[in-house]
Amino acid sequence: MSGNSAAFIGSIPKDYDQGLGPVIFADYARVMAQRAVAGPVSRVLETACGTGILTRALLDALPSSANLMATDLNADMLKVAQAKIRPREAVEFRAADGTALPFPDTSFDVMVCQFGMMFYPDKDKGFREAHRVLVPGGRYLFSVWDAHRHNPFGRITHAVIGSFFPTDPPQFYAVPFSYHAIDPVKESLIAAGFADIVISVLRREPQVQDFTAFTRGVIFGNPVLDQIVQRGGIEPSKVQDAVAAAMRKEFGQEPASMPLQAIIFEARKQLV
Repeated sequence: MSGNSAAFIGSIPKDYDQGLGPVIFADYARVMAQRAVAGPVSRVLETACGTGILTRALLDALPSSANLMATDLNADMLKVAQAKIRPREAVEFRAADGTALPFPDTSFDVMVCQFGMMFYPDKDKGFREAHRVLVPGGRYLFSVWDAHRHNPFGRITHAVIGSFFPTDPPQFYAVPFSYHAIDPVKESLIAAGFADIVISVLRREPQVQDFTAFTRGVIFGNPVLDQIVQRGGIEPSKVQDAVAAAMRKEFGQEPASMPLQAIIFEARKQLV
């Protein structure tokens, strides 16, 4: 993975973890972890682990005999993730590209990825790599965001940011919500050699206790921050204030319910 949309570096990981994590990632991480342990599991690979939100949930759910390898493209994200690990927990962290995994064939029996596939420049290659490193019969679980219309925080943020830069709007917030068409994803999984595909659409309505804290993550906790700074002329904090105001207008004053919708894919590598 490469490019501006995947560069979660510098101060971004901390704001991502603290601002976005509790609201939009934590509950889905618990769901993913429970599904990961629903069958036999001993060697688990997590790709695009970010700041370790799913990693922590996996460690809480996995049997003590299981081993977890958590990877991410960005070393700065891994540093935040590593701080969540307790002594003697069976987890190893490694910087790795999800489309070029540095592991031998048939190394894992379960592979998981939470909200990372959207950033892969070559998604089919990512599926082929997942298939390669799984044992026959191994399970692959990954989640993606549904479209903007089902995730209004993304729609609002994209529109508000664009209003500040009408001639050259930052495009980051188009990316996470761009990979929601189910049939093409399913066909790509089949082409990579996966079968027994199960697709779940999960809607949630978390409570946002503080839109100022949440929008700190929305603006400062991902590469849209760099896209705003590079264009110049507008302080990112002003954009954050505008996004927070727009969210309060749509969802009401805090605490407020905010709808989210994700799609979880589960697939199995065919037995030889």
